[in-house]
Amino acid sequence: MLQALSHERTRMILLHVEPLFCLQFRLSTTATTTSMATSLDHFTTLCKQGCLDEAIHTLYFTQSPLHSSVYVHLLQACIKKRTLPQGKLIHSHIEQRGFTEDILSQNTLLNMYVKCGSLVDARIVFDQMFERDVCSWTVMIAAYARHGPAEEALALFRQMQRTGLQPDEFIFASILPACANLASLQQGVEIHERIIASGHQCDVVVVNALIDMYAKCRNIPKARKLFDKMHQRDAVSWTTMITGYAYDGLLDEALKLFKGMPQRNVVTWNAMIAGFAQNGHAEEALGIFKQMQLAGIMPDSKTLISILPACADLAALQPGMEIHSLIIRSGFQSDLLVVSNALIDMYAKCRSIEKASQIFDRMHQRNIVSWTAMVAGFTQNGLIDEAMKLFKEMPHRNVASWNAMVSGLAQNEHGEKSLRLFGQMQLAGMQPDSKTFASGLLACAQLVDLKLGMEIHGKIVISGFQSDLFVTTALVEMYAQCGSIEKAQCLFGMMDQRDLVSWNVMITGYAENGFVNEALKLFKEMPQQNVISWNAIIAGFAQNGHDEDALKIFQQMQSEGVIPDSRTLAIILPVCANLAALQQGFEIHEKVISTGYQSDSLVANALIDMYAKCGSIEKASKLFDKLNHRDLISWNSMIGGYAMHGCGKEALKLFEQMIHSSIKPNHVSFVSVLSACNHAGLVEEGYQYFTCMSEYYDIKPTMQHYKCMVDLLCRAGRLHEAHDFINKMPITPDAVVLICLLGACRIHNNIELGQRVAERLFELDSENDAPYVLISNIYAALGRWSDIEKVRKMMKNRGIKKKPGCSWIEVNKQVHSFFVGEKLSF
Repeated sequence: MLQALSHERTRMILLHVEPLFCLQFRLSTTATTTSMATSLDHFTTLCKQGCLDEAIHTLYFTQSPLHSSVYVHLLQACIKKRTLPQGKLIHSHIEQRGFTEDILSQNTLLNMYVKCGSLVDARIVFDQMFERDVCSWTVMIAAYARHGPAEEALALFRQMQRTGLQPDEFIFASILPACANLASLQQGVEIHERIIASGHQCDVVVVNALIDMYAKCRNIPKARKLFDKMHQRDAVSWTTMITGYAYDGLLDEALKLFKGMPQRNVVTWNAMIAGFAQNGHAEEALGIFKQMQLAGIMPDSKTLISILPACADLAALQPGMEIHSLIIRSGFQSDLLVVSNALIDMYAKCRSIEKASQIFDRMHQRNIVSWTAMVAGFTQNGLIDEAMKLFKEMPHRNVASWNAMVSGLAQNEHGEKSLRLFGQMQLAGMQPDSKTFASGLLACAQLVDLKLGMEIHGKIVISGFQSDLFVTTALVEMYAQCGSIEKAQCLFGMMDQRDLVSWNVMITGYAENGFVNEALKLFKEMPQQNVISWNAIIAGFAQNGHDEDALKIFQQMQSEGVIPDSRTLAIILPVCANLAALQQGFEIHEKVISTGYQSDSLVANALIDMYAKCGSIEKASKLFDKLNHRDLISWNSMIGGYAMHGCGKEALKLFEQMIHSSIKPNHVSFVSVLSACNHAGLVEEGYQYFTCMSEYYDIKPTMQHYKCMVDLLCRAGRLHEAHDFINKMPITPDAVVLICLLGACRIHNNIELGQRVAERLFELDSENDAPYVLISNIYAALGRWSDIEKVRKMMKNRGIKKKPGCSWIEVNKQVHSFFVGEKLSF
């Protein structure tokens, strides 16, 4: 009877029902000597005082007989301190003294290894036990269910049943999480049937585990049915059901249940905060966190690791810093490694990489998550060299660490380096996961490397990730970016499951490959659209030259109540610029202000460009002057605006200011500078800028730069010099460059050079009407009507028709296009 009582007490301890082993074991000391009792008292005192090393030292030098209770006390002290080396010393002494057959000490030894994170040692002890009771099985099954592999927990459960032992409520509560983690509804239902047969279906702990299992197996109605049938519910019951709703994305139901709770504790608040944060509702998560504080509930570490990612997702630095202050005041920072890791992630995503780095450097203890978070932080902030240096310094790497670096390189458009590291990862014996494959595919898409993308596709099939939604979406994107739209379409059509990202990727793929009608058709077929979907279709029409349609879709988006984001505004403002739709631009500017996106660099740059192209250079200049942060695009937009308006000197002056601001120019900068020289007639300066572009800034001239130089020389009347410049070009001139020279020949009536250039153009681009029109104008200026007739016959024989002139007009906030000869009524 006494032994049964001791075993029951041990089981309660292992399940954390009692905090520490009590001195009540001495109830069984009728046969115990006085010296054993004194010894037990001594060890108990040392354990209570936290002198574990001294207790172990005393243990090894004690000659008198020991009771198994001594080992239980010592092992419980190891569990409390999570000290595995001391636990192993005690284990060794147990074997020396021959207590290996004592089930009480063996069960406590099992629990010590599990709690100290050594599941392998726990399994060795379990396999070597002479006798196992229900408590022994419970410890091991619970350990595998919690730490994995969950399949092993189910295997042990079946093995226990074969021994003839009957599961009790503790076993059932331990095995159900294994079914939940595996999302194995069938096995969960089978265990539920066993629970009913054994009469434990009314046990609160068991029902809570059942609710959790059904919720994680996506059977929310069954979980709710069990919850509603409960005669007695505790805080865990409510929290489990709320978590189930949140896990399934049913946030309204979760909130409704939360508000109906008779009493809330920190765990319940955590469930709500985590539910909203993990389902992409970061602002609502922050709101619930504030309500929690107003309710006087003190957050714990789990609260903090749920709310800090919400701050990171919103790039909300100020709330993040306030939470950091709370952490310091509450003493979490030095105690919990996981909180410091969450802080690193938050600061990095809020673009405060210096603060993230400070926290990392000050950490006394780091785990692989700490290193990975810091590496990812550097890559998110574009600091690739720092990320690579830290990555190489890592003492250990796992798949997540490699992914942080591989995806970081890909997202920073270092495709070749990303793919090289992808290969190194496999050589290091690391098996790529879904994120690794998606990052590799992104790199292939950037490099437009279809062959390598197909090789990775083959590896995906071999690895069994071909049905993974994340990976399949990345494959669709890769094939579309590489121009294989048929393959992308085929994969998209074969997908068993699609999310919004999949639809948006396919729509973008169609649009980027010029299939705007197919993109629009797919857009209309979407079961649900979000702002990203609208952005994809608007951008698709805009990038394919259908500016009017893009503007109409934007107006439709607004009429349907979809609020544009910064990306929408950055897409639609260039449309207004192309159409010279200043009134529309004004209205979008007002929307930028009302939505708070005026500080967004992409939007601000697009506004400057729009005003410049719509003829309002003063407005563009005022916006530029008000910018708190000017990036390269800001400077390029303003320099290009001045150049476009013929303000050559202002453009060159601004370019020099940009250089003095330590902003390195790119090829776009020099296109604007050469255009400015063109408008100001600064030929020699143009030559100087063209030369320093390649010699000083290592920028290889493109066709645009050559066109600017030819245009500069032509405007200055230096036609033969322009012709020589074209002949010396290291790349074959395109039709635009030659048409520029031909146009100058028309202005300066240089018939001889004009004829040569025209003949070259007829060979290069025989279907372009521009050279025929220009050479005809040259002949007309000289009165050579017979030559004009020859050109017209040539055009007729080749099926070439002169394209009519086209213009736009904005009436009642609508942009209308019309061609020469058309009659319009408004």
